[in-house]
Amino acid sequence: MAKKWVYLFNEVEQAEAYAGDWESVRALLGGKGANLADMTRIGVPVPPGFTVSTEACNAYLAAGETFPEGVWEQELEALSSIEQMTGKKLGDAGNPLLVSCRSGAKFSMPGMMDTILNIGLNDEVAKGLIKQTGDARFVYDSYRRLVQMFGSVVLGVPDEVFEAVITARRKRANVNSDSELSAEDWQGVTQKFKELVRTYTGNDFPEDPFDQLKLATEAVFKSWNGKRAFDYRNAAGIRHDLGTAVNIVTMVFGNMGDDSATGVAMSRNASTGEIELEGDFLINAQGEDVVAGIRQTEPISHLKTTMPELYKEFEDIAKRLEKHYRNMQDMEFTIEHGKLWLLQTRDGKRTAQAEVRIAADMVEEGLISKEEAVKRVQPEQVDFFLHPQLDARARKEAQLVATGLNVSPGAAVGVVAFDADTAERWAKEEGRAVIMVRPETKPDDVHGMLAAKGILTSRGGRTSHAALVARQFGTPAVVGVSELDIDLDTREMTVGELVIKEGDYISLDGNTGEVFLGKLPTFIPDMNNPYLLKVLSWADEVRTLDVWANADYPSDAKRAREYGAQGLGLVRTEHMFFETERLPIVQRMIMAKNSTERNEAIEHLLPMQRGDFEGLFRAMDNLPVIIRLIDPPLHEFLPAYEELVQDLADLKVRLQHYHTMSEIDGALADIRTKQHYLEGVESLREANPMLGTRGVRLGILIPELTKMQVRAIFEAACTCAKEGITVHPEVMIPLTSHVNELKVQQNALEAVAKEVMEEQGITISYKFGTMIEIPRAALTADEIADVAQFFSFGTNDLTQTTFGISRDDAEAGFLVEYLNRGILPDNPFATIDENGVGKLMDLGVKLGRETRPDLEVGICGEHGGDPKTVDFCHRLGLNYVSCSPFRVPIARLAAAHAALRDKQNNAVEDKEVIATA
Repeated sequence: MAKKWVYLFNEVEQAEAYAGDWESVRALLGGKGANLADMTRIGVPVPPGFTVSTEACNAYLAAGETFPEGVWEQELEALSSIEQMTGKKLGDAGNPLLVSCRSGAKFSMPGMMDTILNIGLNDEVAKGLIKQTGDARFVYDSYRRLVQMFGSVVLGVPDEVFEAVITARRKRANVNSDSELSAEDWQGVTQKFKELVRTYTGNDFPEDPFDQLKLATEAVFKSWNGKRAFDYRNAAGIRHDLGTAVNIVTMVFGNMGDDSATGVAMSRNASTGEIELEGDFLINAQGEDVVAGIRQTEPISHLKTTMPELYKEFEDIAKRLEKHYRNMQDMEFTIEHGKLWLLQTRDGKRTAQAEVRIAADMVEEGLISKEEAVKRVQPEQVDFFLHPQLDARARKEAQLVATGLNVSPGAAVGVVAFDADTAERWAKEEGRAVIMVRPETKPDDVHGMLAAKGILTSRGGRTSHAALVARQFGTPAVVGVSELDIDLDTREMTVGELVIKEGDYISLDGNTGEVFLGKLPTFIPDMNNPYLLKVLSWADEVRTLDVWANADYPSDAKRAREYGAQGLGLVRTEHMFFETERLPIVQRMIMAKNSTERNEAIEHLLPMQRGDFEGLFRAMDNLPVIIRLIDPPLHEFLPAYEELVQDLADLKVRLQHYHTMSEIDGALADIRTKQHYLEGVESLREANPMLGTRGVRLGILIPELTKMQVRAIFEAACTCAKEGITVHPEVMIPLTSHVNELKVQQNALEAVAKEVMEEQGITISYKFGTMIEIPRAALTADEIADVAQFFSFGTNDLTQTTFGISRDDAEAGFLVEYLNRGILPDNPFATIDENGVGKLMDLGVKLGRETRPDLEVGICGEHGGDPKTVDFCHRLGLNYVSCSPFRVPIARLAAAHAALRDKQNNAVEDKEVIATA
């Protein structure tokens, strides 16, 4: 039996029988083709059509861009079926069939591939269609669109030359918009377009409708490997081997008079998630007029008064489709002489804010479960609620430039760049924050849009290319700012008397649609969105991995707790030493000439540290607090060696030019001070300080310092406990590589803890543990667990020591090249290297729990906020991950996703066991 390459829209059952399940049908027919067939099945009005499968596309590309056997023949058979359904024939001047040719991959890629409308028109068909419709303007408007799209997509004629012809024609006719051009105007434009095709290609525009169809099909197949589609898939994480389907659909026309229209609408607000139709439409227009921003669109709500019965029908269909697909829908429609047709439906692109609200609302509406709502919201979408927003006070005083449509929320501040290449170059090579400004964006602009902090266009609506791409990638955007006059030749834009040049700063607010002059300050909003709190609470119900936070100050701890942290997994005590009033004391301790001077400085630090810990315990009442003892080498608290040498040289040069005794005495005093520090730095200087005297080694060499810290911890804990606060201190000793180090340090420190509790007359529940950040510690974790009551993987240092690289040097040097060339799949300092570092962690957990079955194990460092790493930690059976306060909500959701993924995998395994039993 010959392989089936082509499926009519009413053959969806055959596609299901071949593919096996709906997800595979979507892979076979593409999202657009599958949904058109599915809508046909449930009785939604869809024009007759067929889909050439993604398998045909992949086979065509694999065969060197040659049709596989049977593809074109099956396409002609399907076309014959459409002709029977419609009573029209392709190329028949008396009753012509016109079709569109549209791409459609498994995953939505708005505007990334190619579409051609009105296939089947030629000079003879145009004459027949005029005779049939009595509307020459409609016919030549449709004909010029075919020549323009076909010329651009199939024949490679630059789109700009076609647009220049239309612009010149508008000027000649003295009109402002395309809709005002007459039949004669469009006939002249069509003729001029054909001349352009001949000029650029050396051949005439193809008059044979079957040639048009075949070439258009091939162009869509080829567009799968086009640069803009390739770049988009890279950015969106879509596989390159899926291929695109080709959808051939009977043309219905929204440009046949005032009883015809076309539009694009979402079943819910794509920016906020509100339950309302949102979109744009135009009377007497074709679909690309809406998307391209060629004409100023009307909001979909106006259709309610213009065509109330059709609005009601569309509203009912939108509700049916939402119920059927259990998701918000993005729909394209056309009204032809009062008849409504659906041309596409797909799950709508939406902002993070909308995703969260829609997920929460659909649970309340009974459309999806809580677990499905949790799975729909991605961890990175939670990040939106932590996005910068424009400072309210600054915006009141700022100069408002203009207002447009608020299509993608968040604030963006940057310099104006008028094209995608400039935006990408400035952002990537020069590190500048860029706002890309265009009349409207096209698929070729995507690389600049991805590099930009924000997007601003003078044309387009809520369903324009700019809006869709911005929403998908979380980029703040304002579109349709009609008063904005952009001159790409002079590289400036004007609004009234105001002139803004390329490189000038602007600030835009994607929440309100406002654009301001200059560089406005931004702030991070509070995470009090009720829908997000609801989804996160459902996430907490299913996750098994706790989420703790890294916080060094009470204010950070309070924020972490507000964001859902269940403890503090890392308090870095050395950060407290860098505060202005403390640093001189720390330096005095380091530079002490004898133990008496050193102990005096340490005693001075004790009440300060005690106050720090009291604040943290109060903020984290009844939650665990892991406090890491001093970790970095002491030279970090002193001026840099190179800086001191340079300062001394400068002082000695200046000394030669001083004349007064006061100047000379002052310079000599400065020189003595600098010299003193230099001697101290030289005495502490090590060839590789990150592998030198730090962590547990420092505590063993200067026991008074870590003893002071433990005394401060337990004095603070006792004080808080007496106030009625429940405290759970856990003392973490860093950089252990040998169990004997831990024995020496922990025994000495536990003695201090017991001493303080005896002095205070109170007993505190506590733990002593260590960081596993040296490979040897992971390899000997069974020995270390005999002493330590908990482990915390210090994944930053463990990654450095496992790879044998310095993070600071690598990320500024060769690591960039490694990632660009695919030598490493991910930055190992952002996502755990499971095959290397991960194996050490796995071994450390297993060995540690062999010795101490109830061993508490977590990780600290920013790996703890990375969703991939969170999933890995769930699979390892860790107790918690710890990350910065702002990553806590992201980690909570990622932990829930990991638990749900685990549940799904277990269910699949159970089915397989049953099947083989």
